[in-house]
Amino acid sequence: MSILDLFRKKDSRQPVDSQVDRGLLVFAHTSEVIRAEKLLKAAGWTIKVMGPPPEIQKGCDLVVEFPLMEKLNILRTLTESGTPPLEIVPVTGPLLAPVDLFQVKDFGNHIMVRAANMKITVEKSTRIIVNISGGGCPDVPYIATQLIGRTLEEAPAPRDIGHTLCGYALDLAHQEILRQCSP
Repeated sequence: MSILDLFRKKDSRQPVDSQVDRGLLVFAHTSEVIRAEKLLKAAGWTIKVMGPPPEIQKGCDLVVEFPLMEKLNILRTLTESGTPPLEIVPVTGPLLAPVDLFQVKDFGNHIMVRAANMKITVEKSTRIIVNISGGGCPDVPYIATQLIGRTLEEAPAPRDIGHTLCGYALDLAHQEILRQCSP
């Protein structure tokens, strides 16, 4: 590489949003994903909980997407806290891209957000939660009674009153519907 190469225009054919710089942390249990998410976000890393691509489905149904350049630091943080991942997988192609957890369906007057197996539906004009569905966890009926009939602002965060994967997934859906319904 010569010094002139530093001043040449970059090839515009290169993909702008390459995922080569991303990796996936695979864990055995959902509780480990939740713990890792809290640890890594508290440490200031930009991470995202996603669904695993079919090629690496092992452990639980969630993975943590992270910046691959921070692999050693993140692994050190997780190991020191007693939450090492089962596996670290670089995202090397479209088949290894993680799956977005959210599906949004607009029904006109209502909007529904699905995260994993949990769904939350809100009346758009009033922002009142009209339905909670999905999941088979024992805390879902309790969470539903605490949220249905309340506005998004009045309803407690599902993570504060739930204790299962369903409660965690519903909290993700709740956060996404807050984002979708924000002015």
